[in-house]
Amino acid sequence: MSTQSTQRLTAEVNGHVARVTLDRPEVRNAFDDTTILELTAAFRGLDADSNVRVIILAANGPAFCAGADLNWMKRMAGYSEAENRADALNLATMLNTIHASRKPVIARIQGDAYAGGTGLVAACDIAVSVASANFCLSEARLGLMPATIAPYVIRAMGARAAHRYFVSAEKFDAAEALRIGFVHQVVSSDQLDESVDAIAKAIVANSPNAVSECKRLVSDFAHREIDDDLVADTADRIARIRASEEGREGVRSFLEKRKPSWLV
Repeated sequence: MSTQSTQRLTAEVNGHVARVTLDRPEVRNAFDDTTILELTAAFRGLDADSNVRVIILAANGPAFCAGADLNWMKRMAGYSEAENRADALNLATMLNTIHASRKPVIARIQGDAYAGGTGLVAACDIAVSVASANFCLSEARLGLMPATIAPYVIRAMGARAAHRYFVSAEKFDAAEALRIGFVHQVVSSDQLDESVDAIAKAIVANSPNAVSECKRLVSDFAHREIDDDLVADTADRIARIRASEEGREGVRSFLEKRKPSWLV
């Protein structure tokens, strides 16, 4: 097991499972420009690590993430439009780095996620929340909009729910988050780690290449029209993975009733 700590977070790799933990409980894990750069670097490093097959995004303390840090917001208030754009682009890049990781990312939500914190949840592939957590897209209350997180939040909860919660800035609980599809599972606090670990274990049992290709499949096909080009693309992809080393090994191990090489 290896652990790295920076100013704002810790990154731990145990076997094939990595865990990135926001570690500013005193400010409810609100993020600033330093947090953004550290998260971007951590996820880029883990994505490049061939030993890592799944990443868990977690947080210490009572809240998962309260959104933007107040001191960072004070600094932003004095920025020019160009400075604000550069700052926002760093945030957008961080979110896309998480979303585009070739490794599945599981959000372990142990407490409230507000504003940009909901963007972190939405950028992950899988979200497991405690029943006591609350969520809020609060930007409109401050005269702002959730622009950088919008692509991920809209994909996670759907346009219909986003229409309501973007403009109302209402708080909603974990049960509602589950109902609208924003989270996949709601559990009690004492079941959170068991539930997250079970999903991670299931992912690790699969072919690493197949997992990466399956994740890419959803991203590429979710909003495409089903036409001749898409049909041809599906055939190309299954032919390619059948002919791959892991594809051939998976079929052989199944027929020979043995474990595949990635489990040995």
